[in-house]
Amino acid sequence: MSGFSPAFERLGAAYAAVAAQQQEVLAEFLPAADWNTDLATGTYTQGDVVLHVALIGSFAEDDRSWLWGWANPQFGAEHPAVLNPRAMGSRFGVPEMTTPELDLSWYEGPARNGGDLVAMVATSLLGLTGMIPGRYDGGVAYFAVRDPAVPTAAWDSVTAPRLITSGLSLFPADHRLTVMRFLGHHRLPYRQTETSITAKLPDGGSCVAEFDEQDRLANLSMTLPGR
Repeated sequence: MSGFSPAFERLGAAYAAVAAQQQEVLAEFLPAADWNTDLATGTYTQGDVVLHVALIGSFAEDDRSWLWGWANPQFGAEHPAVLNPRAMGSRFGVPEMTTPELDLSWYEGPARNGGDLVAMVATSLLGLTGMIPGRYDGGVAYFAVRDPAVPTAAWDSVTAPRLITSGLSLFPADHRLTVMRFLGHHRLPYRQTETSITAKLPDGGSCVAEFDEQDRLANLSMTLPGR
């Protein structure tokens, strides 16, 4: 049973596969090296890569709680290197984004912790190019990447089924929304019926998502040219 609000769950479902793909792009972009961050300048350094970032929030391991960066007294809502999604949260009626601290002790899902999901939804909603978790003694700090140097994920017919499935494992509330938002994000035209969604792919192939009586994804197939 999820402890997130229905509004947050819907946002998560909408962005789950999109975020999963972008996180893979970001992981490939960053070198395997030590990292450090300087929030005075809003920069994150990993190896020879330096990115502009903003603090999203932090997850405390002792009580498994989330604290938004804008609510952290060390920084505050007006700090230039702090991400503040409160206005968007208020606009969409998402209480998690307007509440300073969240109890995530209930979360037992596939992500590392509930903080992963909060950070993922916040960065996706604001159209940023991913989030970076940084461990510290007692928890995890999350940084939103707001740097054009990080490439934006492109459509890939080979990895799309895995990414959609991965997204559904994180936010299973609305399978149809997850599929539609992923296709829409990549500007792929699609049509839907009561039992399926069919999209035209850039390479001339097609993607067909079939849903069961509970509107949950039952099958996802790709038809590629020449196959």
